[in-house]
Amino acid sequence: MSHYVQQIEAWADQYADRDPQAILEFALQEFDSIAISFSGAEDVVLIDMATRLKKPISVFSLDTGRLHGETYKFLEKVRLRYDLDLEILFPESSAVQELVQRQGLYGFYREGHYECCAVRKVEPLRKKLSTLSAWITGQRRDQSPTRHHIPVVQIDPAFSTVHRTLIKFNPLAEWRSEQVWQYIREHNVPYNPLHTQGFVSIGCEPCTRAVLPNQHEREGRWWWENTTAKECGLHAGNLGRSIPSTPPAPSINPVKIAVGV
Repeated sequence: MSHYVQQIEAWADQYADRDPQAILEFALQEFDSIAISFSGAEDVVLIDMATRLKKPISVFSLDTGRLHGETYKFLEKVRLRYDLDLEILFPESSAVQELVQRQGLYGFYREGHYECCAVRKVEPLRKKLSTLSAWITGQRRDQSPTRHHIPVVQIDPAFSTVHRTLIKFNPLAEWRSEQVWQYIREHNVPYNPLHTQGFVSIGCEPCTRAVLPNQHEREGRWWWENTTAKECGLHAGNLGRSIPSTPPAPSINPVKIAVGV
């Protein structure tokens, strides 16, 4: 295992300053059982880059059941544009039913977002990643304080187990938001129309809102919580921990939350 860790660290050093296309090409060459996680603008940039490499790619997306209508249309637009065999992951209906029965449809405003995200996002992702050797994400270092130090390739600290090591590629780690959007404009890449309405980081409809000029993009996510740890659990390793079996209690902003805003 220690030798494998050294190999991944060597790759991270070797590709730290390489273009995303080079990192992506290496990832697709090195691993057969690998997939791109798709939800936002960065991920479509990676899909566009991968198709230009003329390599077969596997792409999956999470449907939490609470996405914006615009997001569902966006997923379909990307599927058709790139002729993808897009795999949609769904949460276990029994787990969702139990959660809603216990907390209500908007219990996360009172209890925090961790448990809802665990049911609707983390567990479906965990199930998918258990079938892969590696996955590719659109994380950038400038997205959040929790992502400032992510390498371009790493052993996934959240979804690896004592029996199985999962590799995680972050080809856009060193890119800034403006580079992502420059690529989108230059290559006519599809994007979620919510971006034209002030939404920057887009998640589930009840937990996402538009941000004001000069607000950080992650301020529109789970805005009612007094925390800088703006992660849903998909990238829990950025917080320096694996995914807990019992989600931690968040610090809730002591203001009344209006349902559906």
